[in-house]
Amino acid sequence: MSNQETQVSSLPMPPERYISNYTEENIRRNRAPRPPPPPSQHEVYSMFGIQYNNDEMIRSLESQNIKRLIPIHFDRRKELKKLNHSLLVNFLDLIDFLILNPDSIRRTEKIDDLSLLFVNMHHLLNEFRPHQARETLRVMMEMQKRQRVETATRFEKHLERVREIVNTAFSALPVLGDDDENGGAKIKTEVDPLETNAAAKNDPSYQHDRMLCKLVDAIE
Repeated sequence: MSNQETQVSSLPMPPERYISNYTEENIRRNRAPRPPPPPSQHEVYSMFGIQYNNDEMIRSLESQNIKRLIPIHFDRRKELKKLNHSLLVNFLDLIDFLILNPDSIRRTEKIDDLSLLFVNMHHLLNEFRPHQARETLRVMMEMQKRQRVETATRFEKHLERVREIVNTAFSALPVLGDDDENGGAKIKTEVDPLETNAAAKNDPSYQHDRMLCKLVDAIE
């Protein structure tokens, strides 16, 4: 049973598996699982079935038992050019050996030399990765900042335009003077009695009141 391979998913668990562990009740009762502690130095940990260690991602050539062709303190650009020239020269030498004497032992030596040059060149390029990552992050953050500043500038321009439109609309509204207000009041005063009489005529008791009034006037 112990010799059987453990089935490990290559993808993380669905979100529901995490949500069920961090419900409000579990958090209130302090039952929510704690995040795992960060691995200590030189500690081996497993992620999706693959073993990782906490050592440096770019190990030195000496720790890998590889001969170093470049000095410890050097100009990277200059050394890359030198390695590139050495690769071309050794490749041309290898072509000559393959043409003139394919069975020569120098052919194997040239292949080993090319392999060592490629390893040193790749190691030198990999040492640029942290700088490349920082530079990529810096450029990405500058782009995001520039986009947000441009968005804020466009928003301010649109806001100013809307304010101008609203102010223009308010200034175009007619201003009511005292004469207009009095005229409106007179019209309202003249119309209100008519509306009142029309409403009274529709009342059923209106005719009876009219008849009683006529009788009283006749008696007098």
